[in-house]
Amino acid sequence: MHLLTAVVLVAFILLGRWQLGVFQDSGKPHASSDPAPVAAGTLAPLGPQVKGDAVGRRVTAEGVYDPGRQLLVADRRPDVDAPGGKVSRDHGYWVLTPLRLDDGTLMPVVRGWSASADDPAVAAVPEGRVTVSGRLRPQQGTDSVQRRAERLPAGQVQTVSTGELVNLWTGQKVRTGFVVAQPPSGSLTQVKVQPPVVGGTLTWRNLAYAANWWIFAGFAVFMWFHFVRDAVRSDRDRAKSPEMALEG
Repeated sequence: MHLLTAVVLVAFILLGRWQLGVFQDSGKPHASSDPAPVAAGTLAPLGPQVKGDAVGRRVTAEGVYDPGRQLLVADRRPDVDAPGGKVSRDHGYWVLTPLRLDDGTLMPVVRGWSASADDPAVAAVPEGRVTVSGRLRPQQGTDSVQRRAERLPAGQVQTVSTGELVNLWTGQKVRTGFVVAQPPSGSLTQVKVQPPVVGGTLTWRNLAYAANWWIFAGFAVFMWFHFVRDAVRSDRDRAKSPEMALEG
């Protein structure tokens, strides 16, 4: 009985921990379904922020690149979610080129990544009308890097900030956010970008299951205690009975 109780107790505790893990994992952000591509202009507005459910969406944009307004985003790794701002050997540049859409607005496009600003691929901007496929990203902040940005050479920026681009691309209507081209332009390195991520929904049912298993474990201990107590009392009563006394 002791061995059976120990096995049941361990099993119920482990089952409860398993259900608790399922409950905790349900609340973590996870990749959502990856819808079909849509026109970038429908998700990247003029002025307002890109909506949360549009971040990472696959988009397409048709237009003509404006190489005269191209910029390099300094101190960047070939991963859109990697931290920037610290110079190291694996840091280079995002090549940011505006794509003029049919309505005349500019859609910022990260055509790819280069380890050197002098790479010929940086200057090799596709000519004529092009169709760009990629994923949409929200604009980046500038407050924490403004001082460093002031020390950059002409033609370079620290982040992809719509407010800053509006000042640099004067007289133009710039759409919020930017597109990370997939595949990259020419021989530029692909900048990694994740698909849409949504917050998890806690499955409270699994938490209830975990509590149930632990309640069962407590009940098993309770029953073991009562069986042991009853057995001890029975032995004591037998030891005190007249029959046992005569045998003694």
